[in-house]
Amino acid sequence: MKGNLFENIPGSLQEELFERIGGNENVKIERIISQGHASPPGFWYDQTENEFVILLSGKAKIVYESGEEFNLLPGDYLDIKSHCKHRVEWTDAGRKTVWLAVFY
Repeated sequence: MKGNLFENIPGSLQEELFERIGGNENVKIERIISQGHASPPGFWYDQTENEFVILLSGKAKIVYESGEEFNLLPGDYLDIKSHCKHRVEWTDAGRKTVWLAVFY
């Protein structure tokens, strides 16, 4: 399968776009597209799998429940361990933020 992470990006996004683009029964690979999106107030992701995420374009801020904060620019990545509660504080409202996430 061949694809391009920067193709077929919708012009407007009412909600974040999550697209599974690869993987198997043990690994899931997703392209996520955001623009001005954030986690709802008080919401924390609490995932059963590890997540390796890299920001490909745009800007974003990830906050851990522990208080750690990460301002992300293109090329920045996080390896988020399972059950490490985190949230998306904000994403760039002025342009598309494209993420590549690998759940393992």
